[in-house]
Amino acid sequence: SSDMAATAERFNYYAAACAIVASTISIIFGYDTGVMSGAMIFIKEDLRIDDTKVEVLAGILNLCALVGSLMAGRISDYIGRKYTIAMASTIFLAGSVLMGWSPNYAVLMTGRCVAGLGVGFALMIAPVYSAEVSSAQSRGFLTSLPEWGIAIGILLGYISNVACARLSLRLGWRLMLGIGAVPSLILAVAIVSKMPESPRWLIMEGKLGEGKRILFAVSNSKEEAEIRFREIKIAAGIDPEEEGEETVDHVPKNSGGKGVWKELILRPTRAVRMILIAAVGIHFFEHMVGTEAVVLYSPRIFKSAGVTDKHKLLLATVGVGLTKFAFIVISTFLLDRVGRRRLLLVSTAGVVGALTVLGACLTIVEREKGEKVMWALGMSIASVYAFVAFVNIGLAPVTWVYSSEIFPQRLRAQGYSLGVAVNRLMNATISMTFISLYKAITIGGAFFMFAGVAVVAWFFFYLLFPETKGRSLEEMEELFSHGFRSGRKQQSKGQVGQGNV
Repeated sequence: SSDMAATAERFNYYAAACAIVASTISIIFGYDTGVMSGAMIFIKEDLRIDDTKVEVLAGILNLCALVGSLMAGRISDYIGRKYTIAMASTIFLAGSVLMGWSPNYAVLMTGRCVAGLGVGFALMIAPVYSAEVSSAQSRGFLTSLPEWGIAIGILLGYISNVACARLSLRLGWRLMLGIGAVPSLILAVAIVSKMPESPRWLIMEGKLGEGKRILFAVSNSKEEAEIRFREIKIAAGIDPEEEGEETVDHVPKNSGGKGVWKELILRPTRAVRMILIAAVGIHFFEHMVGTEAVVLYSPRIFKSAGVTDKHKLLLATVGVGLTKFAFIVISTFLLDRVGRRRLLLVSTAGVVGALTVLGACLTIVEREKGEKVMWALGMSIASVYAFVAFVNIGLAPVTWVYSSEIFPQRLRAQGYSLGVAVNRLMNATISMTFISLYKAITIGGAFFMFAGVAVVAWFFFYLLFPETKGRSLEEMEELFSHGFRSGRKQQSKGQVGQGNV
């Protein structure tokens, strides 16, 4: 009907503002990732550490983030999404202060570990919160905002590298790392004072009145809010006809998430098993195609390609940040139009091509030792930018959007935290082994290996991933119970009717 179409065209700016505030935590994480790529050059020189310690320093944040993400799932079910985001900011604040002060390698590692816990909390909770305040037709856009934050943060980190590189060796890298404490403090205060709680979490806790009020604020119409309210009550096991109560005590709760792991892993239904495979799989492949190797070690890649001047290395790395941000922005506007599945498949195919070219060019440069092969140098830089573009037009944003929306409400926080834990594990694996890997099989060989992994990833996505565009969060379990071919058929039917749920 025309009323339904008009509702679908509206955009709720309050829901967008909530998602933007939640996603700001990702800027802090992105900054830490980006700034460390350049800071490591100066840390190695100042603290006189070898490549093994550099690898450990690069990867330890992600191992600690793995722990943080697993903790955050249970904690966010217990204290709520809002206060979990505030906790993430506070933890990261402490880590940034330690890194900025660090007089030696041990203190620097401690600060990196503390920051890692905050990163794990942030990566888990920001997309979940954004998904839970969003309408179905704008969920792809709003849930991908944390990726905007990461891209902006990485770019700011690269710019900070260039700006602080001319300071004294002792001060420069410490200032790069310590600056992250300032936005962490501001964000923690803003979240506690201004941001509402997730309406889905409130309703699942039996706080119907407060949850409904927030639903009305973040929905595109009164009718949509009523539909969402009814669906969430059904998912929570509350009588959908129950009215007139601010709170109810008879919600079949998981007592802060207890029993979820049994339903997720030990005795899952067919649909939950397929959802878990999809969520864990996409987080696994996001980093196994070499994403972190390019983002974190781009100065070394450009150096291997023939760029030797330190200042030019950092400037070339800024180009990586600009490319990432530009294509994340583009993907954000395509997710709810083109769909998750199509973007994912096109993106992964492009990653295969870019990695193959990069591997070939770096191999040629390596074989011509002592001579600059200008065309290979140019193609190497271009293929790095192409890789970053293809990853960020699909694979990176879809990973976070898709895995945050497919779990049933009762399993979402802890199921998503498991996916994030796998993401951080693979990120740590790549960042802590890349130097050793390319020394063992050459840098060109390393990227040929990543290209092979990307081929496997493409078939995995093609065979197992249904389209979720336009679906309400409460429909996902049914969608996965049919398999992706049934899901695609269902997706093509009644899109207008589903779009405003």
